[in-house]
Amino acid sequence: MAKRAVLILVIAALALMFFRVLQGTGERNELGDLAGRLVSEAPETLGTQNVITAVVVTMRGLDTLGEVAVLFIAAGGVGFLLRRREKPVGKRRRHASEILQTGSKLLLPVIITFGIYIFVHGHLTPGGGFQGGVVIASALLLVLLADVSASVNHLLLSATESLSGFFYAAIGIAGLLLGAGVLDNRILPMGTYGTLLSAGAIPVIYSFIGLKVGTELTGVLLSIGEDD
Repeated sequence: MAKRAVLILVIAALALMFFRVLQGTGERNELGDLAGRLVSEAPETLGTQNVITAVVVTMRGLDTLGEVAVLFIAAGGVGFLLRRREKPVGKRRRHASEILQTGSKLLLPVIITFGIYIFVHGHLTPGGGFQGGVVIASALLLVLLADVSASVNHLLLSATESLSGFFYAAIGIAGLLLGAGVLDNRILPMGTYGTLLSAGAIPVIYSFIGLKVGTELTGVLLSIGEDD
């Protein structure tokens, strides 16, 4: 009985807290001081059309570096927990349908190209390294669904992930030494605003993020697939 009373009090307190928060919210017709400053200054200062990219990759680039590190730790943990010590003997594997097998062969290069497009153009259009990396990992998922016995070069996967992380961190240090702070994109030429080769180091940073995220999620999928 006492436990139920405490639970009711906690729920009531949370409901009151959220009610007061909702009371203070309303429609905003103009940007706040910080958001307005970012929208007005980011295109000229950082040379990118996508203001969100400017914030994520440069202004709070250290946080993004931490997020990539967290993803790496999570992927490593999944691989460690699902590692196979002994290969199963006599385990029968299912066969995918012919439609799925044929479709995967046709869609695989399209999905990978689309993923690369997303993180290469992250400074111009919505998207970026994380989104592009997830799209690339989904291409491998399609392959595994079509052929559960498909294999991936683990050495190449590990090398790509390690080198991407290394160069990503190296650009961050270069920004600290040559620019105004960690991951400062102005260490490379700013190029022509609105073109692919613009925004300094941002396209390069997003490319490394995309490759790292894609390989890490691919490793997670392989760990899960090999455990089946």
